[in-house]
Amino acid sequence: MRLIAVMLLGVVLMTSCVRKKKEVVEPIDTSSMVHEVAVKKVLQANAYTYLQVAENDQEYWIAVEKMEPQLGGTYFFADAMEMKDFKSTDLDTVFSSVFFVQKLSTSKAASSPAMANPHGSAQGRQSVELDQSIQLEPVKGGITIGQLFASKAEYAGKEVLVRGKVTKVNNEIMGRNWVHIQDGTDADGSYDLTLTTDASIAVGDIVTMQGTVAVDKDFGAGYFYHVIVEGAVVK
Repeated sequence: MRLIAVMLLGVVLMTSCVRKKKEVVEPIDTSSMVHEVAVKKVLQANAYTYLQVAENDQEYWIAVEKMEPQLGGTYFFADAMEMKDFKSTDLDTVFSSVFFVQKLSTSKAASSPAMANPHGSAQGRQSVELDQSIQLEPVKGGITIGQLFASKAEYAGKEVLVRGKVTKVNNEIMGRNWVHIQDGTDADGSYDLTLTTDASIAVGDIVTMQGTVAVDKDFGAGYFYHVIVEGAVVK
């Protein structure tokens, strides 16, 4: 009997540990363009800060690039991209639902829907500022970012080789890393190219990457890319 009791206690403890790995939240109310939230809990990972927040009678999780929020503080953000059953490798935790936002603001006026997309901006607008100091020659056998945007239909579904300087990185979203590069070329104001990759890349790196072009790619929730290179690898 004592052995059985010990075994039952072990099962209870193991079940308790598993339950702690799954964060359950109610769906966010997306009827408001700007959300005002109070921070209830903070979890720090390597690249992201996860916050359990309260908005009116709702509590849910959001994730932003690494920051030091004030516990109990009030913040604002615009539309967010929801990831369901999202696993944070750093925290070894699965969130039933977490909303990725690019930036929390202490001012409601500073929040706008375009700030919410962790990869780019709504409707394909360029969210990364043009770095005029970047002037790179295309790699042999490759194309420039300007050429890609100017002739996107020609390259749709094809592999391309591009070279650029990394201007922004968002890691571990939808099971991949999102890398923005520029090379000094553009087409009608489109100068920042987004690539998805498994590679670990840092802002400021100059990289040559090869991947498959997708055009007019819609990930839902207003996150749309006129051109994106998927499954890119460093060459």
